[in-house]
Amino acid sequence: MRKQSTFSVLFWLYVKRAVHNQATIYARITLNSRRMNISLKRKANISAWDQSKQRLAGKDAFSKELNEFLDQEYSRFFQCYQELRIEKKVLSLENIKAKFFGQEEKLFSLEDIFTYHNEQCFPKLSWNTSRLYITSQNYLRAFIKKAFGRNDYYLQELDFNFILKFESYLRSVKPKRHNKKLQHNAVMKHIQRLKKMITLALHLEWIERDPFAKFKSQLIPKEREFLSSEELNEIEKLELKIDRLKRTRDLFLFSCYTGISYGDLMLLTRQNLTIGIDKKVWIVTKRMKNGNAVKLPLLSKAINILEVYKDDKVCLANKSLLPTISNQKVNQYLKEIAVKAGIEKNVTFHIARHTFATTVALSNGVPIETVSKILGHKKLSTTQIYAKVVERKVSEDMEILQQKINTEVREVESGQFRQG
Repeated sequence: MRKQSTFSVLFWLYVKRAVHNQATIYARITLNSRRMNISLKRKANISAWDQSKQRLAGKDAFSKELNEFLDQEYSRFFQCYQELRIEKKVLSLENIKAKFFGQEEKLFSLEDIFTYHNEQCFPKLSWNTSRLYITSQNYLRAFIKKAFGRNDYYLQELDFNFILKFESYLRSVKPKRHNKKLQHNAVMKHIQRLKKMITLALHLEWIERDPFAKFKSQLIPKEREFLSSEELNEIEKLELKIDRLKRTRDLFLFSCYTGISYGDLMLLTRQNLTIGIDKKVWIVTKRMKNGNAVKLPLLSKAINILEVYKDDKVCLANKSLLPTISNQKVNQYLKEIAVKAGIEKNVTFHIARHTFATTVALSNGVPIETVSKILGHKKLSTTQIYAKVVERKVSEDMEILQQKINTEVREVESGQFRQG
């Protein structure tokens, strides 16, 4: 529960700017320890001012009139404060001042900042990224309705406590079509999107303070799943008689040997194929997620898959390089393929991208800088998350090291024996 607000008003003279012993009268309004000074556009004689009573000490007509004016202004300030409380509007010094001077201040809300963001930024974002912001906004709406019985929340009302309550609410959410509650990283992602909205509001000068100043969101690093060379081989040699499974496997394997994501793969056309400086077939495209250019020469296994669909009627009709299947269906069919191949991992299409980075590229000595370029990453650190060196590669490297050590030991022992 929010504590009862404390409000006070006192009058004082701005002595430092006095002219001929006349100083401007100011009202200092204080709300919950925050202060604001407001000029009342009236002057008083410094010598006649009673600081303890905050009024003029004289009994002449001017003093009486000015003291009555100050009494009225004192009452007006408290009236403005009470009206804001009754109207359940944001209690802030800015709003009290605006109401005192009869000014209607625009109070921006969370709906306002999300609307601004969606209108201005969605054209620059992929649909999948935009969808995530919409999901976060819907969770925020549900939280505000449940916690406060309202449909919206003013930005000026936001504080550290609001963020903590929203985080707690998210941890209790069980999304539709899921049996589990939101995991830690999912909760933090929604919090981070709210933080981006607040940062945007700060830049637009819709609010003056950052409620996230003391809040730290931390993602828990997760091991990225990928297929080993043995598992990849099992999928490749699997005999499939169902056409939809064949097409799904081809799409998956093409991604395993190129690192191209599902979304980018679905957009490929023959125009993305070109002959590179090495006189070999290259793919030239841009990542839908960040717009980064991707240029890579195709491995023979990827070229073989393209040959299968070179004259495919459906691909020709769709003007696509490969079959187009919805992401949901692809992941559904991949689970069938994984079962047939005896793979117990949760195989999704994105695993193909991880598999390229680890099993196909890094484990075969491709430099991480090259892998980062192929994957279309902006930062090398992103590639380091995706590209984990597989245990088999570590084992092989250690075996080579062991052989070198054994050879050195034998040479030393042999030399000592001859000397003896």
